[in-house]
Amino acid sequence: MIRPGCEKLKGLVEVDETYLAITDRQSPIPRKRKKSRTNKVLIAVAVEMLQPKGFGRIRLRRIPNDSASYVVPFVQEVVEVGSRVHTDGSAAYLSLSELDFEHQRTVMVGSEVPAHVSIAGVHRVTALVQRWVLGTHHGSIQPEHLDAYLDEFVFRFNRRTSKSRGMLFYRLLQQAVVTAPVTYRDVTKKT
Repeated sequence: MIRPGCEKLKGLVEVDETYLAITDRQSPIPRKRKKSRTNKVLIAVAVEMLQPKGFGRIRLRRIPNDSASYVVPFVQEVVEVGSRVHTDGSAAYLSLSELDFEHQRTVMVGSEVPAHVSIAGVHRVTALVQRWVLGTHHGSIQPEHLDAYLDEFVFRFNRRTSKSRGMLFYRLLQQAVVTAPVTYRDVTKKT
């Protein structure tokens, strides 16, 4: 659903990471030995902020950990160089200013302003993703399929204000034609 080579986010962009709780119903560990089949998966979130208020487009991606070796390439891939990137106080983002991004850093530890106020866009989108996973999918998303679900959420969110539903369908069909097919074997293979 996400077009390769799509336009990067620009202007003021908030970036952070969050954990997404998903239920693995096919966990190999027997239910008796494990209290919960819930996995926490780390995802990176980037939200384009519109002035004076509101959200533009978003990007989501699963990342293995929150180190600079994963979050900085995410920012480079989804945010246009020269944009103002607003992050929390994590040391993982320190090299952004050297990469020609205007880096605005807000340290949350000891701050009187809560995180959901200082970087509100990321927290709002994170809450919407978590509510979508729990409400629509009942938290039951297989970890190996999470990337496809995140792409679907991005597609829907970025087109939430579209006035032409027919054009949305047309763009989805257009993308389906140029994308390699996903077979049943691809969906069900063990990773």
